[in-house]
Amino acid sequence: MSDEIVNRVAQSKLITFDLEDYYPEGKRVRLDIKDWLHEGFILREREFRAFVGEHDWGQYQDSYVALFCSTDAIVPGWAYMLVTTRLQPFAKKIIQGNLEFLETSVYQEVLQNLDLSEFQDKSVIIKGCSNKPVPPNAYLLVTTLLLTVARSIMYGEACSSVPLYKRK
Repeated sequence: MSDEIVNRVAQSKLITFDLEDYYPEGKRVRLDIKDWLHEGFILREREFRAFVGEHDWGQYQDSYVALFCSTDAIVPGWAYMLVTTRLQPFAKKIIQGNLEFLETSVYQEVLQNLDLSEFQDKSVIIKGCSNKPVPPNAYLLVTTLLLTVARSIMYGEACSSVPLYKRK
């Protein structure tokens, strides 16, 4: 009997897919338009346009921006569209919603443009832990994409993975 310790994980042919590797760098910003509404609830077009015109849009340079209103105000769609016309020259991406929706949208764009050929007929493990804000929907999207090419898909870490799919 040999006393040599063999690292079977290192010798396996598993390919780790770490969503964190595809995290686009850039500042994430929540832009709440409630302060541009009369008493936080009523959109008065002239006042709103004045706020939009006076706002410093340069602060959003190379940022990912989530537009929202934190009050129960009824905000017409054109208001977000107007803000977008000012943000567009500066921001990398603009969405209407919260930061999780923003991250989901960013990941969707990145993953849809990904070359999956390196995962063709391979056993892939989707890494579960991350230090960056990877949204839950990114895991669903990458699973959907890998189903078209991978021989098998697992989730977690190589030493303790959960099998998800195996091609028959």
